[in-house]
Amino acid sequence: MNHMLKLQYSLDALFGNGVSKFLPKDIEMTFSRKTGRIRTVSHKGKLLCTLRIDGSLAISTHFAQMLLKNKKFKENCVEVNADAAPYVEQGRSVFCKHVVSCGKNVRISADTPVLFKKQVIAVGRAILSSDMISDFDRGVAIKIRDSLKSRNGEIRS
Repeated sequence: MNHMLKLQYSLDALFGNGVSKFLPKDIEMTFSRKTGRIRTVSHKGKLLCTLRIDGSLAISTHFAQMLLKNKKFKENCVEVNADAAPYVEQGRSVFCKHVVSCGKNVRISADTPVLFKKQVIAVGRAILSSDMISDFDRGVAIKIRDSLKSRNGEIRS
């Protein structure tokens, strides 16, 4: 099976059917020398995502913004209020009380883009599920891994 198809299937499985339509055609991939599996996916020199050992994808803020063109993708995101946005942009965690809306696909340890005013400002790992985030008003909801103003702009896993 070709690698492009595999990536499209992964995207659709993780983020909802049809999301992979927004994957650019001219992407570059690097592969693991040992296993031959996809390691990273880039587009025009910008990192889109890294494949994790467990088969999930660590996506970049840049890529999340592209995927946001798909209506369904928003179900994987949380939106934060104006108080939290500057901190989250710098890579600080998202707390439940700062979440304005939460997509129903947000699951524990899923890669979760964080939005503010329709812009992806960060991507992190959900600590809680969408129901819990909506119910709780304290505690960390998303631990940020990659944000707009993070020092190196690279994905940390």
